Amino acid sequence: MMRRLTAALILTAISGPAIASDVSSKAKTADYEFSYGYPAAATRIAGLKNWLDADRARLQAKTARDGAAARREARKAGYPYRRYSFDKSWKLVTQTPRFLSLSGDSYDYTGGAHGSPASYGLVWDKRAARRLEPKSVFGSGAALQAAVRTDYCARLRAEQRRRNQGSVSSMNVCPPVKDLTLLLGSSNGRAIDRIGLIADPYVAGSYAEGAYEVTLPVTRSIIAAVKPEYRGAFAARR
Repeated sequence: MMRRLTAALILTAISGPAIASDVSSKAKTADYEFSYGYPAAATRIAGLKNWLDADRARLQAKTARDGAAARREARKAGYPYRRYSFDKSWKLVTQTPRFLSLSGDSYDYTGGAHGSPASYGLVWDKRAARRLEPKSVFGSGAALQAAVRTDYCARLRAEQRRRNQGSVSSMNVCPPVKDLTLLLGSSNGRAIDRIGLIADPYVAGSYAEGAYEVTLPVTRSIIAAVKPEYRGAFAARR
C-alpha cells in the first residue's frame, strides 16, 4: 500500500511538537474500515470544528454505504470481498493572526490493486470566521500561475530527476497550478511567507513515483497575485 500523502516540506519547522489532544476517530466493520483525524487547534474554532465533524460524518456514511453494497455484490457473484477503507487526516500547517492553515491527505481503497491517495488544503479566515479554499485568496488562477511557474517548474524538475535517476517524469513535466493542491505556510507565525504545491500521483508522475511536493518562498510577484483584502496577511520571504 502506498504511503499516504503528507505535506512534509511545508510542515517542516512550522507545526512544532505534537499535541496530545488531537481528535481521532476510527471504525471497523465487516463492510469497511474508516479513520479520520484533525489537530487540536481546529477544535478551538467552533465553525471549523463543525465543518470537520460534518466532513467526517459524510465520508464515513459514504464509506459504509459503498462497502455494504460492494459486499452484497461480492456475495451474489461468489467472489471474496476486499473490505473497503477510507482514511483522512488533517495536520496543522501554521497559524497567523489572520489565518489557520491545514493540510489534509486521504487514502481510499475500494477493492482494486491499490487505493487512491489525495491531498487537500484548507484555510480558516479568523477575521471573517469562514473556511476558504487556499487558491481563493488569489485574484485569479492565471495570476498565481504566472507568479510561481518558473520557480515551481525548476524545483519540480530537480526533484523528478533525483527520484528517477536523472530522468524527468514522462507523465507531465510541469503541471499547471490548477491541478495542484495549494497550502499556505509561515516560517514565523506572523504572516504567510511560503506556499506549498502538491502534485498527487498521476499529476506530475506515475503512481509509483508518489506525490511531488514543492515549497516556494512568497515573493513580491506572489503577493501581487493575492486579492487586496488578503494581501496584508502575506509577507515576502527574506
